[in-house]
Amino acid sequence: MDLPFIVTTLTRRGLLAPGRPIRVASQLNALRKWGWSLAGELRQAAARDPGRVAVIDDRGNELTYAELLDRSMRLARALRAGLGVQPGDRVAVLCRNHPGLIETVVAATLLGADAVLANTGLSPAQLETVAQEQRLRVLVHDDEFTEQTLGLPAELHRLDEQAREDLIATALPGELHPPERDGRIIVLTSGTTGAPKGARRPTPNGFGPLVSIIDRIPLHVRDRVLIAAPIFHTWGYAALQVCFALRATIVLHRRFDPAATLRDLTRHRCQALFAVPVMLQRLMETPPPEPRPPLKVVAVSGSALPGGLPAAFMDTYGDVLYNLYGSTEASWASIATPADLRQAPTTAGRPPHGTRLEIRDDDGRPVTVGRVGRILVGNEMLFEGYTSGADRERHDGLLDTGDLGRINPDGLLFVDGRADDMIVSGGENVFPAEVEQLLTQLPQVREAAVIGVPDADYGQRLAAFVGLYPGERLDAEAIREYVRRYLARFSVPRDIVFVKYLPRNATGKVLTRELRRYIG
Repeated sequence: MDLPFIVTTLTRRGLLAPGRPIRVASQLNALRKWGWSLAGELRQAAARDPGRVAVIDDRGNELTYAELLDRSMRLARALRAGLGVQPGDRVAVLCRNHPGLIETVVAATLLGADAVLANTGLSPAQLETVAQEQRLRVLVHDDEFTEQTLGLPAELHRLDEQAREDLIATALPGELHPPERDGRIIVLTSGTTGAPKGARRPTPNGFGPLVSIIDRIPLHVRDRVLIAAPIFHTWGYAALQVCFALRATIVLHRRFDPAATLRDLTRHRCQALFAVPVMLQRLMETPPPEPRPPLKVVAVSGSALPGGLPAAFMDTYGDVLYNLYGSTEASWASIATPADLRQAPTTAGRPPHGTRLEIRDDDGRPVTVGRVGRILVGNEMLFEGYTSGADRERHDGLLDTGDLGRINPDGLLFVDGRADDMIVSGGENVFPAEVEQLLTQLPQVREAAVIGVPDADYGQRLAAFVGLYPGERLDAEAIREYVRRYLARFSVPRDIVFVKYLPRNATGKVLTRELRRYIG
Protein backbone atom coordinates (compact mmCIF):
# COMPACT_ATOMS: atom_id res chain seq x y z
CA MET A 1 0.00 0.00 0.00
CA ASP A 2 1.47 3.36 -1.02
CA LEU A 3 2.61 5.77 1.70
CA PRO A 4 0.72 8.88 0.47
CA PHE A 5 -2.58 6.98 0.61
CA ILE A 6 -1.82 5.75 4.14
CA VAL A 7 -0.90 9.25 5.34
CA THR A 8 -3.98 10.80 3.75
CA THR A 9 -6.32 8.24 5.29
CA LEU A 10 -4.75 8.45 8.75
CA THR A 11 -5.04 12.24 8.58
CA ARG A 12 -8.71 12.12 7.55
CA ARG A 13 -9.52 9.83 10.49
CA GLY A 14 -7.63 11.93 13.05
CA LEU A 15 -4.73 9.56 13.74
CA LEU A 16 -2.08 12.12 12.80
CA ALA A 17 -3.55 14.97 14.84
CA PRO A 18 -0.96 16.81 16.96
CA GLY A 19 -0.60 15.81 20.60
CA ARG A 20 1.65 16.35 23.61
CA PRO A 21 5.17 15.56 22.33
CA ILE A 22 6.07 13.25 25.20
CA ARG A 23 2.90 11.19 24.72
CA VAL A 24 3.32 10.98 20.96
CA ALA A 25 6.90 9.81 21.49
CA SER A 26 5.74 7.18 24.00
CA GLN A 27 3.03 6.04 21.60
CA LEU A 28 5.46 5.57 18.73
CA ASN A 29 7.96 3.84 20.99
CA ALA A 30 5.29 1.36 22.12
CA LEU A 31 4.57 0.43 18.50
CA ARG A 32 8.30 0.20 17.74
CA LYS A 33 8.94 -2.21 20.61
CA TRP A 34 5.70 -4.23 20.66
CA GLY A 35 4.52 -4.01 17.07
CA TRP A 36 0.89 -4.08 15.92
CA SER A 37 -0.23 -7.03 18.03
CA LEU A 38 -3.20 -6.45 20.32
CA ALA A 39 -0.73 -5.86 23.17
CA GLY A 40 1.12 -3.29 21.07
CA GLU A 41 -2.09 -1.54 20.09
CA LEU A 42 -3.20 -1.34 23.72
CA ARG A 43 0.21 -0.04 24.78
CA GLN A 44 0.19 2.72 22.16
CA ALA A 45 -3.34 3.75 23.15
CA ALA A 46 -2.43 3.83 26.85
CA ALA A 47 0.71 5.86 26.07
CA ARG A 48 -1.20 8.48 24.06
CA ASP A 49 -4.54 8.58 25.97
CA PRO A 50 -3.98 6.96 29.40
CA GLY A 51 -6.97 8.61 31.05
CA ARG A 52 -9.46 7.98 28.29
CA VAL A 53 -12.16 5.41 29.05
CA ALA A 54 -11.28 2.28 27.09
CA VAL A 55 -14.14 -0.06 28.04
CA ILE A 56 -17.61 0.27 29.51
CA ASP A 57 -19.42 -2.96 30.33
CA ASP A 58 -23.10 -3.66 30.91
CA ARG A 59 -22.57 -3.85 34.67
CA GLY A 60 -21.56 -0.20 34.85
CA ASN A 61 -17.81 -0.82 35.14
CA GLU A 62 -15.40 1.50 33.34
CA LEU A 63 -11.68 1.07 32.72
CA THR A 64 -9.33 3.67 31.30
CA TYR A 65 -6.64 2.66 28.83
CA ALA A 66 -4.02 2.91 31.60
CA GLU A 67 -6.12 0.71 33.90
CA LEU A 68 -6.84 -1.86 31.19
CA LEU A 69 -3.13 -2.13 30.36
CA ASP A 70 -2.18 -2.42 34.04
CA ARG A 71 -4.68 -5.24 34.65
CA SER A 72 -3.55 -7.05 31.50
CA MET A 73 0.10 -6.80 32.55
CA ARG A 74 -0.71 -8.06 36.03
CA LEU A 75 -2.53 -11.04 34.57
CA ALA A 76 0.36 -11.74 32.20
CA ARG A 77 2.88 -11.74 35.06
CA ALA A 78 0.63 -14.03 37.13
CA LEU A 79 0.16 -16.46 34.23
CA ARG A 80 3.91 -16.62 33.76
CA ALA A 81 4.89 -16.87 37.43
CA GLY A 82 2.01 -19.00 38.72
CA LEU A 83 1.09 -21.21 35.78
CA GLY A 84 4.33 -21.22 33.83
CA VAL A 85 2.90 -19.81 30.59
CA GLN A 86 5.71 -19.32 28.09
CA PRO A 87 6.04 -18.09 24.49
CA GLY A 88 4.34 -20.56 22.17
CA ASP A 89 1.93 -21.91 24.78
CA ARG A 90 -1.78 -21.64 24.07
CA VAL A 91 -4.28 -19.87 26.31
CA ALA A 92 -7.95 -20.33 25.42
CA VAL A 93 -10.64 -17.80 26.24
CA LEU A 94 -14.24 -18.99 26.62
CA CYS A 95 -15.89 -15.69 27.43
CA ARG A 96 -18.65 -13.39 26.34
CA ASN A 97 -17.98 -9.74 25.53
CA HIS A 98 -16.56 -8.10 28.66
CA PRO A 99 -13.22 -6.62 29.80
CA GLY A 100 -11.99 -9.94 31.19
CA LEU A 101 -11.88 -11.41 27.70
CA ILE A 102 -9.79 -8.50 26.47
CA GLU A 103 -7.43 -8.65 29.44
CA THR A 104 -6.81 -12.35 28.91
CA VAL A 105 -6.09 -12.06 25.19
CA VAL A 106 -3.74 -9.11 25.77
CA ALA A 107 -2.00 -10.96 28.62
CA ALA A 108 -1.37 -13.95 26.37
CA THR A 109 0.09 -11.80 23.57
CA LEU A 110 2.26 -9.92 26.07
CA LEU A 111 3.87 -13.28 26.87
CA GLY A 112 4.17 -14.44 23.27
CA ALA A 113 1.53 -17.11 23.89
CA ASP A 114 -1.19 -17.89 21.37
CA ALA A 115 -4.69 -16.82 22.36
CA VAL A 116 -7.38 -19.28 21.23
CA LEU A 117 -10.77 -17.58 20.90
CA ALA A 118 -13.30 -20.27 21.78
CA ASN A 119 -16.87 -20.01 20.53
CA THR A 120 -19.26 -19.74 23.47
CA GLY A 121 -21.64 -22.05 21.63
CA LEU A 122 -19.26 -25.03 21.73
CA SER A 123 -20.68 -28.22 23.20
CA PRO A 124 -18.69 -29.99 25.95
CA ALA A 125 -17.57 -32.59 23.38
CA GLN A 126 -16.42 -29.89 20.94
CA LEU A 127 -14.57 -28.11 23.74
CA GLU A 128 -12.76 -31.33 24.62
CA THR A 129 -11.73 -31.68 20.96
CA VAL A 130 -10.48 -28.11 20.88
CA ALA A 131 -8.49 -28.60 24.10
CA GLN A 132 -6.82 -31.67 22.65
CA GLU A 133 -6.17 -30.42 19.12
CA GLN A 134 -4.95 -26.99 20.23
CA ARG A 135 -2.83 -28.43 23.06
CA LEU A 136 -4.19 -25.89 25.52
CA ARG A 137 -2.21 -25.00 28.61
CA VAL A 138 -4.77 -22.65 30.20
CA LEU A 139 -8.50 -22.10 29.74
CA VAL A 140 -9.99 -18.87 31.07
CA HIS A 141 -13.77 -19.04 31.16
CA ASP A 142 -16.85 -17.26 32.39
CA ASP A 143 -18.63 -18.82 35.34
CA GLU A 144 -21.63 -19.78 33.22
CA PHE A 145 -19.43 -22.19 31.23
CA THR A 146 -18.02 -24.08 34.23
CA GLU A 147 -20.14 -27.16 33.53
CA GLN A 148 -18.82 -27.39 29.94
CA THR A 149 -15.27 -27.60 31.27
CA LEU A 150 -15.78 -30.53 33.65
CA GLY A 151 -14.68 -33.17 31.15
CA LEU A 152 -11.43 -31.44 30.20
CA PRO A 153 -8.03 -32.99 31.06
CA ALA A 154 -6.97 -32.51 34.66
CA GLU A 155 -3.61 -31.03 33.62
CA LEU A 156 -5.33 -28.15 31.83
CA HIS A 157 -5.37 -25.09 34.10
CA ARG A 158 -8.91 -23.72 34.29
CA LEU A 159 -9.60 -20.21 35.57
CA ASP A 160 -13.09 -18.95 36.28
CA GLU A 161 -13.90 -15.28 36.78
CA GLN A 162 -12.90 -15.15 40.44
CA ALA A 163 -9.66 -17.05 39.81
CA ARG A 164 -8.75 -14.57 37.08
CA GLU A 165 -9.46 -11.63 39.42
CA ASP A 166 -7.36 -13.25 42.17
CA LEU A 167 -4.40 -13.60 39.80
CA ILE A 168 -4.66 -9.94 38.83
CA ALA A 169 -4.95 -8.82 42.45
CA THR A 170 -2.01 -10.88 43.73
CA ALA A 171 0.40 -10.52 40.78
CA LEU A 172 3.96 -9.76 41.79
CA PRO A 173 5.66 -6.67 40.36
CA GLY A 174 8.12 -7.10 37.54
CA GLU A 175 9.04 -6.04 34.05
CA LEU A 176 7.55 -7.39 30.86
CA HIS A 177 9.68 -7.28 27.76
CA PRO A 178 8.67 -8.00 24.16
CA PRO A 179 8.60 -11.82 23.80
CA GLU A 180 10.97 -13.76 21.57
CA ARG A 181 8.05 -14.65 19.31
CA ASP A 182 4.77 -12.91 18.54
CA GLY A 183 1.76 -14.55 20.07
CA ARG A 184 -0.81 -15.49 17.45
CA ILE A 185 -4.57 -15.13 17.62
CA ILE A 186 -6.25 -18.44 16.77
CA VAL A 187 -9.87 -18.06 15.70
CA LEU A 188 -12.03 -21.18 15.60
CA THR A 189 -14.10 -21.57 12.46
CA SER A 190 -17.79 -21.47 13.24
CA GLY A 191 -18.34 -25.20 13.00
CA THR A 192 -21.80 -25.00 11.41
CA THR A 193 -21.20 -28.26 9.53
CA GLY A 194 -18.70 -30.06 11.77
CA ALA A 195 -15.91 -29.68 14.33
CA PRO A 196 -14.37 -26.20 14.45
CA LYS A 197 -10.86 -25.72 13.06
CA GLY A 198 -8.24 -23.34 14.44
CA ALA A 199 -7.17 -20.63 11.99
CA ARG A 200 -3.94 -18.75 12.76
CA ARG A 201 -4.34 -15.01 12.30
CA PRO A 202 -1.26 -13.02 11.23
CA THR A 203 -0.03 -10.04 13.23
CA PRO A 204 -0.35 -6.79 11.24
CA ASN A 205 3.03 -5.37 10.25
CA GLY A 206 1.98 -1.75 9.89
CA PHE A 207 -0.90 0.62 9.29
CA GLY A 208 -1.99 -1.05 6.02
CA PRO A 209 -4.75 -3.35 7.37
CA LEU A 210 -6.23 -0.56 9.50
CA VAL A 211 -6.18 1.86 6.58
CA SER A 212 -7.93 -0.65 4.32
CA ILE A 213 -10.88 -0.68 6.72
CA ILE A 214 -11.15 2.93 7.87
CA ASP A 215 -10.71 4.34 4.37
CA ARG A 216 -14.02 2.71 3.39
CA ILE A 217 -15.73 2.72 6.82
CA PRO A 218 -15.48 6.26 8.29
CA LEU A 219 -14.42 5.56 11.86
CA HIS A 220 -12.44 8.25 13.68
CA VAL A 221 -10.07 8.63 16.60
CA ARG A 222 -11.83 8.60 19.98
CA ASP A 223 -15.17 7.44 18.61
CA ARG A 224 -17.47 5.64 21.02
CA VAL A 225 -18.20 2.17 19.66
CA LEU A 226 -20.57 -0.58 20.80
CA ILE A 227 -19.22 -3.99 19.78
CA ALA A 228 -22.22 -6.32 19.70
CA ALA A 229 -20.58 -8.94 17.47
CA PRO A 230 -18.93 -11.65 19.60
CA ILE A 231 -15.24 -10.83 20.05
CA PHE A 232 -14.38 -14.52 19.70
CA HIS A 233 -15.54 -14.16 16.08
CA THR A 234 -13.25 -12.67 13.42
CA TRP A 235 -15.52 -9.65 12.97
CA GLY A 236 -15.79 -8.85 16.67
CA TYR A 237 -12.05 -9.28 17.12
CA ALA A 238 -11.37 -7.03 14.12
CA ALA A 239 -13.61 -4.41 15.72
CA LEU A 240 -11.53 -4.62 18.90
CA GLN A 241 -8.29 -4.15 16.95
CA VAL A 242 -9.67 -1.14 15.11
CA CYS A 243 -10.97 0.40 18.34
CA PHE A 244 -7.59 0.08 20.06
CA ALA A 245 -5.86 1.65 17.06
CA LEU A 246 -8.31 4.56 17.16
CA ARG A 247 -8.19 4.88 20.96
CA ALA A 248 -11.95 4.50 20.96
CA THR A 249 -14.23 3.99 23.94
CA ILE A 250 -15.68 0.48 23.63
CA VAL A 251 -19.12 -0.45 25.00
CA LEU A 252 -19.68 -4.17 25.63
CA HIS A 253 -22.66 -6.34 26.53
CA ARG A 254 -22.28 -9.94 27.62
CA ARG A 255 -25.43 -10.90 25.73
CA PHE A 256 -27.09 -9.21 22.81
CA ASP A 257 -30.42 -7.66 23.71
CA PRO A 258 -31.99 -5.33 21.14
CA ALA A 259 -33.62 -2.95 23.62
CA ALA A 260 -30.49 -2.75 25.80
CA THR A 261 -28.33 -2.17 22.73
CA LEU A 262 -30.50 0.73 21.53
CA ARG A 263 -30.58 2.16 25.05
CA ASP A 264 -26.80 2.11 25.44
CA LEU A 265 -26.14 3.42 21.95
CA THR A 266 -28.08 6.50 23.04
CA ARG A 267 -26.88 6.64 26.66
CA HIS A 268 -23.19 6.42 25.74
CA ARG A 269 -23.57 8.58 22.60
CA CYS A 270 -22.08 5.88 20.39
CA GLN A 271 -21.08 6.89 16.88
CA ALA A 272 -20.57 3.30 15.72
CA LEU A 273 -21.98 -0.20 16.13
CA PHE A 274 -20.31 -3.46 15.07
CA ALA A 275 -22.81 -6.28 14.67
CA VAL A 276 -23.79 -9.35 12.64
CA PRO A 277 -26.78 -9.17 10.28
CA VAL A 278 -29.22 -11.13 12.45
CA MET A 279 -28.71 -8.49 15.16
CA LEU A 280 -29.95 -5.80 12.79
CA GLN A 281 -33.05 -7.90 12.16
CA ARG A 282 -33.69 -8.00 15.92
CA LEU A 283 -33.10 -4.24 16.21
CA MET A 284 -35.68 -3.64 13.48
CA GLU A 285 -38.22 -5.63 15.51
CA THR A 286 -37.71 -3.23 18.45
CA PRO A 287 -39.28 0.27 18.49
CA PRO A 288 -36.52 2.81 17.73
CA PRO A 289 -35.66 5.13 20.63
CA GLU A 290 -36.26 8.86 20.69
CA PRO A 291 -33.94 10.58 20.28
CA ARG A 292 -32.21 8.20 17.88
CA PRO A 293 -28.63 7.21 18.75
CA PRO A 294 -26.02 9.46 17.07
CA LEU A 295 -24.82 6.65 14.80
CA LYS A 296 -22.53 7.42 11.87
CA VAL A 297 -21.46 3.83 11.22
CA VAL A 298 -23.22 0.50 11.59
CA ALA A 299 -20.76 -2.10 10.33
CA VAL A 300 -21.87 -5.69 9.82
CA SER A 301 -20.24 -8.90 8.65
CA GLY A 302 -20.42 -12.63 9.20
CA SER A 303 -23.33 -13.65 6.96
CA ALA A 304 -25.36 -12.37 4.04
CA LEU A 305 -27.65 -9.38 4.52
CA PRO A 306 -31.28 -10.26 3.71
CA GLY A 307 -32.32 -8.33 0.63
CA GLY A 308 -34.94 -6.11 2.24
CA LEU A 309 -32.97 -5.28 5.38
CA PRO A 310 -30.49 -2.60 4.19
CA ALA A 311 -33.11 -0.17 2.90
CA ALA A 312 -35.44 -0.73 5.86
CA PHE A 313 -32.63 -0.24 8.37
CA MET A 314 -31.29 2.90 6.67
CA ASP A 315 -34.78 4.36 6.34
CA THR A 316 -34.99 4.12 10.13
CA TYR A 317 -31.43 4.98 11.26
CA GLY A 318 -29.99 6.88 8.30
CA ASP A 319 -27.51 5.96 5.59
CA VAL A 320 -24.96 4.53 8.01
CA LEU A 321 -24.84 0.85 7.04
CA TYR A 322 -21.58 -0.78 5.88
CA ASN A 323 -21.37 -4.47 4.99
CA LEU A 324 -17.99 -6.21 4.99
CA TYR A 325 -17.72 -9.51 3.16
CA GLY A 326 -14.89 -11.72 4.37
CA SER A 327 -14.11 -14.83 6.38
CA THR A 328 -11.92 -16.15 9.16
CA GLU A 329 -9.39 -17.22 6.54
CA ALA A 330 -9.54 -14.23 4.16
CA SER A 331 -10.20 -11.43 6.69
CA TRP A 332 -11.88 -9.13 4.18
CA ALA A 333 -12.61 -9.18 0.48
CA SER A 334 -14.99 -6.29 -0.10
CA ILE A 335 -16.96 -3.58 1.67
CA ALA A 336 -20.36 -2.22 0.65
CA THR A 337 -21.07 1.41 1.54
CA PRO A 338 -24.53 2.88 2.15
CA ALA A 339 -24.56 4.16 -1.44
CA ASP A 340 -23.72 0.68 -2.71
CA LEU A 341 -26.51 -0.86 -0.63
CA ARG A 342 -29.02 1.73 -1.79
CA GLN A 343 -28.09 0.88 -5.38
CA ALA A 344 -28.02 -2.91 -4.90
CA PRO A 345 -29.20 -4.18 -1.48
CA THR A 346 -27.68 -7.66 -1.92
CA THR A 347 -24.21 -6.51 -2.99
CA ALA A 348 -21.04 -7.25 -1.03
CA GLY A 349 -19.53 -4.03 -2.37
CA ARG A 350 -16.06 -3.43 -3.75
CA PRO A 351 -12.58 -4.47 -2.57
CA PRO A 352 -10.94 -1.82 -0.38
CA HIS A 353 -7.59 -0.24 -1.18
CA GLY A 354 -4.76 -2.78 -1.20
CA THR A 355 -7.05 -5.79 -1.80
CA ARG A 356 -7.11 -7.96 -4.94
CA LEU A 357 -10.35 -9.65 -5.86
CA GLU A 358 -10.85 -11.99 -8.80
CA ILE A 359 -13.58 -14.33 -10.03
CA ARG A 360 -12.17 -17.49 -11.62
CA ASP A 361 -13.57 -20.70 -13.04
CA ASP A 362 -12.77 -24.18 -11.74
CA ASP A 363 -9.63 -24.27 -13.89
CA GLY A 364 -8.29 -21.05 -12.37
CA ARG A 365 -9.05 -18.81 -15.37
CA PRO A 366 -10.67 -15.36 -14.90
CA VAL A 367 -14.31 -15.25 -15.97
CA THR A 368 -16.06 -12.47 -17.86
CA VAL A 369 -18.07 -9.73 -16.13
CA GLY A 370 -21.37 -11.00 -14.79
CA ARG A 371 -20.47 -14.69 -14.86
CA VAL A 372 -20.45 -16.78 -11.69
CA GLY A 373 -17.15 -18.23 -10.54
CA ARG A 374 -15.00 -18.87 -7.48
CA ILE A 375 -14.12 -15.81 -5.38
CA LEU A 376 -10.39 -15.38 -4.78
CA VAL A 377 -8.93 -12.64 -2.61
CA GLY A 378 -5.52 -11.27 -1.67
CA ASN A 379 -4.71 -8.84 1.16
CA GLU A 380 -2.22 -8.31 3.99
CA MET A 381 -4.22 -10.35 6.50
CA LEU A 382 -4.80 -13.70 4.81
CA PHE A 383 -4.66 -16.39 7.46
CA GLU A 384 -1.45 -18.40 7.92
CA GLY A 385 -3.16 -21.79 7.73
CA TYR A 386 -5.02 -24.05 10.11
CA THR A 387 -3.34 -25.22 13.29
CA SER A 388 -3.70 -28.78 11.99
CA GLY A 389 -1.23 -27.94 9.21
CA ALA A 390 -3.90 -27.83 6.51
CA ASP A 391 -4.47 -24.81 4.29
CA ARG A 392 -6.99 -23.47 1.82
CA GLU A 393 -6.40 -23.51 -1.92
CA ARG A 394 -4.31 -20.58 -3.17
CA HIS A 395 -3.53 -19.30 -6.67
CA ASP A 396 -1.01 -16.58 -7.54
CA GLY A 397 -1.05 -15.18 -4.03
CA LEU A 398 -4.85 -15.25 -3.88
CA LEU A 399 -6.86 -17.33 -1.41
CA ASP A 400 -9.86 -19.31 -2.64
CA THR A 401 -12.64 -18.28 -0.26
CA GLY A 402 -14.77 -21.30 -1.09
CA ASP A 403 -17.57 -18.96 -2.17
CA LEU A 404 -19.12 -18.43 -5.58
CA GLY A 405 -19.88 -14.96 -6.86
CA ARG A 406 -19.92 -12.51 -9.75
CA ILE A 407 -18.97 -8.90 -10.45
CA ASN A 408 -21.47 -6.74 -12.30
CA PRO A 409 -20.58 -4.05 -14.90
CA ASP A 410 -20.49 -1.41 -12.11
CA GLY A 411 -17.74 -3.35 -10.31
CA LEU A 412 -19.98 -4.53 -7.46
CA LEU A 413 -19.47 -8.01 -6.05
CA PHE A 414 -22.41 -10.36 -5.46
CA VAL A 415 -21.94 -13.55 -3.45
CA ASP A 416 -24.05 -16.50 -4.61
CA GLY A 417 -23.15 -18.75 -1.70
CA ARG A 418 -20.69 -21.46 -0.77
CA ALA A 419 -19.34 -23.59 -3.60
CA ASP A 420 -20.17 -26.60 -1.41
CA ASP A 421 -23.78 -25.40 -1.10
CA MET A 422 -24.48 -25.34 -4.83
CA ILE A 423 -26.59 -28.33 -5.78
CA VAL A 424 -27.25 -30.13 -9.05
CA SER A 425 -30.95 -30.82 -9.48
CA GLY A 426 -31.97 -32.69 -12.60
CA GLY A 427 -28.71 -31.68 -14.27
CA GLU A 428 -29.11 -27.96 -13.46
CA ASN A 429 -26.83 -25.94 -11.17
CA VAL A 430 -28.92 -24.32 -8.44
CA PHE A 431 -27.73 -21.73 -5.90
CA PRO A 432 -29.68 -21.82 -2.62
CA ALA A 433 -28.51 -18.31 -1.64
CA GLU A 434 -30.27 -16.82 -4.68
CA VAL A 435 -33.57 -18.29 -3.51
CA GLU A 436 -32.93 -17.16 0.08
CA GLN A 437 -32.40 -13.57 -1.02
CA LEU A 438 -35.61 -13.66 -3.03
CA LEU A 439 -37.66 -15.05 -0.14
CA THR A 440 -36.40 -12.42 2.32
CA GLN A 441 -37.77 -9.71 0.06
CA LEU A 442 -41.32 -10.86 0.81
CA PRO A 443 -42.77 -8.39 3.34
CA GLN A 444 -44.18 -11.22 5.49
CA VAL A 445 -40.82 -13.02 5.81
CA ARG A 446 -38.53 -12.23 8.73
CA GLU A 447 -35.84 -14.75 7.78
CA ALA A 448 -35.31 -17.67 5.43
CA ALA A 449 -32.79 -20.41 4.75
CA VAL A 450 -32.61 -22.67 1.71
CA ILE A 451 -30.57 -25.87 1.51
CA GLY A 452 -30.16 -28.86 -0.76
CA VAL A 453 -31.49 -32.23 0.32
CA PRO A 454 -31.29 -35.68 -1.37
CA ASP A 455 -33.95 -36.50 -3.96
CA ALA A 456 -34.60 -39.95 -5.46
CA ASP A 457 -35.59 -38.60 -8.89
CA TYR A 458 -33.47 -35.47 -9.36
CA GLY A 459 -30.42 -36.23 -7.23
CA GLN A 460 -31.01 -33.14 -5.07
CA ARG A 461 -33.81 -30.66 -4.49
CA LEU A 462 -34.23 -27.42 -2.58
CA ALA A 463 -35.88 -27.16 0.82
CA ALA A 464 -36.84 -23.73 2.20
CA PHE A 465 -37.22 -22.88 5.88
CA VAL A 466 -39.21 -19.72 6.43
CA GLY A 467 -39.80 -17.61 9.54
CA LEU A 468 -42.66 -15.09 9.36
CA TYR A 469 -43.19 -11.87 11.26
CA PRO A 470 -45.71 -12.18 14.11
CA GLY A 471 -49.27 -12.06 12.81
CA GLU A 472 -48.30 -12.70 9.17
CA ARG A 473 -49.52 -15.66 7.13
CA LEU A 474 -48.27 -17.36 3.95
CA ASP A 475 -48.89 -20.80 2.56
CA ALA A 476 -46.38 -23.05 0.86
CA GLU A 477 -47.91 -22.82 -2.59
CA ALA A 478 -47.90 -19.02 -2.50
CA ILE A 479 -44.15 -19.14 -1.80
CA ARG A 480 -43.56 -21.57 -4.66
CA GLU A 481 -45.57 -19.40 -7.05
CA TYR A 482 -43.58 -16.34 -5.98
CA VAL A 483 -40.28 -18.10 -6.74
CA ARG A 484 -41.60 -19.35 -10.10
CA ARG A 485 -42.34 -15.76 -11.08
CA TYR A 486 -38.69 -14.68 -10.75
CA LEU A 487 -36.50 -17.78 -11.09
CA ALA A 488 -36.24 -20.91 -13.21
CA ARG A 489 -38.48 -23.87 -12.37
CA PHE A 490 -35.56 -25.89 -10.95
CA SER A 491 -35.02 -23.15 -8.33
CA VAL A 492 -38.50 -23.63 -6.83
CA PRO A 493 -38.22 -25.30 -3.39
CA ARG A 494 -40.11 -28.58 -3.23
CA ASP A 495 -40.22 -28.53 0.58
CA ILE A 496 -41.46 -25.47 2.48
CA VAL A 497 -41.08 -25.64 6.26
CA PHE A 498 -42.37 -22.81 8.47
CA VAL A 499 -40.30 -22.23 11.61
CA LYS A 500 -40.54 -19.74 14.46
CA TYR A 501 -36.79 -19.03 14.37
CA LEU A 502 -33.94 -20.43 12.33
CA PRO A 503 -31.36 -22.33 14.42
CA ARG A 504 -28.21 -20.22 14.60
CA ASN A 505 -24.82 -20.39 16.27
CA ALA A 506 -23.41 -17.68 18.52
CA THR A 507 -22.28 -15.60 15.53
CA GLY A 508 -25.66 -15.67 13.84
CA LYS A 509 -24.91 -18.24 11.14
CA VAL A 510 -27.67 -20.70 10.34
CA LEU A 511 -26.98 -24.27 11.46
CA THR A 512 -27.85 -26.21 8.33
CA ARG A 513 -27.30 -29.57 10.01
CA GLU A 514 -30.17 -28.72 12.38
CA LEU A 515 -32.45 -27.83 9.47
CA ARG A 516 -31.95 -31.22 7.81
CA ARG A 517 -33.73 -32.85 10.75
CA TYR A 518 -37.00 -31.30 9.57
CA ILE A 519 -36.84 -33.19 6.26
CA GLY A 520 -37.63 -36.88 6.27
